[in-house]
Amino acid sequence: MLEASLSQLEQLVSDLVQQNQALLATNQTLSAELAQAKDENENLQLNLMEQEEKHGATAARIQALVERVSAGPVSA
Repeated sequence: MLEASLSQLEQLVSDLVQQNQALLATNQTLSAELAQAKDENENLQLNLMEQEEKHGATAARIQALVERVSAGPVSA
């Protein structure tokens, strides 16, 4: 009986070690994916800021053109 219990315990420990190794590998993969997602997010935020600056500059140029047209003399 003791031998059977010891054998079961060995099997359980072996299963736990395998599960732990699988979880460690999964954790490592997820950590790498998270780092990649963070980098991608940072790049997207930088691109968004650049686009906002470009749109702001374009809007300012359009507004200046509209003001020039509105301020100009009207000829018949």
